[in-house]
Amino acid sequence: MQREIILKHEFVEYIPEKLEDGTVYVSIAFGTVTHKCCCGCGNEVVTPLSPTDWELTFDGQSISLYPSIGNWGFKCQSHYWIKRNRVKWAYRWSKKQIEAGKLHDRLVKDKYFDENRNPPVDDDTSANAGGSYEEQSKKSLWPKTKS
Repeated sequence: MQREIILKHEFVEYIPEKLEDGTVYVSIAFGTVTHKCCCGCGNEVVTPLSPTDWELTFDGQSISLYPSIGNWGFKCQSHYWIKRNRVKWAYRWSKKQIEAGKLHDRLVKDKYFDENRNPPVDDDTSANAGGSYEEQSKKSLWPKTKS
């Protein structure tokens, strides 16, 4: 079992060139959270904040990141959660699990961007729903209350 690590966080505009061990740097301006890998290997971990990447929660005292951080591209392949400034170690994933996770992430991104590129048309709010303005106003409550 890995040791418990308590992190500190700093809200910054720019991520510093030299990262301190045990510090998580949060740049809201650039939608990025960066820290040194919690296993101690020294690699820089960048977690972009977006609807399809990571989500940051700040409760006024501590930060949490969702989902977990899987450093699959690093030799250490560490896997952990950051919850309320504490590192919660997760189990190591197999190569098959890593590939499935990467595929899932790609599919989530594709779906998100496809939906936002071509938003579904709601029949009730489309330009021609219910006919012209005059036809719609005849159906509304307002003309009935005028008299």
